[in-house]
Amino acid sequence: MAERKSFLLRLNPETWAELERWAADEFRSVNGQIEYILHEAIRRRRGKKPAGREIPAALDRREEEP
Repeated sequence: MAERKSFLLRLNPETWAELERWAADEFRSVNGQIEYILHEAIRRRRGKKPAGREIPAALDRREEEP
């Protein structure tokens, strides 16, 4: 597995609660949901079409990185 970067993220309680609900709806941890949201934002910024409900390759631990 690729090395991962850790950092502190401060959120207001309302944002945290909404992320918890959203993550639960999609059967992810809050951390996993934040990673997914960021990954999708980066893909859109680069002009690629959204992945929909697919697991992004960067988050899919079944795939090995080249």
